[in-house]
Amino acid sequence: MAVAAWMIATSAAADDNVLLIQMQPGGRYLVWHTEGESRITDDEAMELEFTARPGGGAEMQTSAGPARAHETSDGVTIRLSAAKEDNALLIDRDNCGHIRLWHAAGATNLPEDQITDIVMSALPGGGKRLTVGSYHVKAFITTLGVTATLWKAPAK
Repeated sequence: MAVAAWMIATSAAADDNVLLIQMQPGGRYLVWHTEGESRITDDEAMELEFTARPGGGAEMQTSAGPARAHETSDGVTIRLSAAKEDNALLIDRDNCGHIRLWHAAGATNLPEDQITDIVMSALPGGGKRLTVGSYHVKAFITTLGVTATLWKAPAK
């Protein structure tokens, strides 16, 4: 709970967002963002979550256009076929069961070497604060991957 409160407090003052970083086969990373251009309601996300199947559930019309939920090893991913950039959402839930949507595309796009530094610094209670490019970062190990809170480092 303290981790979530810290992340919310620092992200509210942040210039950018919180990232969820997941390791992929072959050592690559999949990066999810707390903010993105695709918007669906919590009700739409929960309806889609209920229909999720490994090969994709039934297509539903949402406020972001047609969507289909896929059950994966990481949970439920919603594919938005009409979206150009932010075309996938990952469903996450907090400790109280509230739905949280991670976006496939967002404002922060870091190079892979900086993502690696963030992942290597992560600890369950939060790793040491790092400076990566123009951001300060604090990384946490979570059930879905590494959550990294980024905020603009003051100009020197």
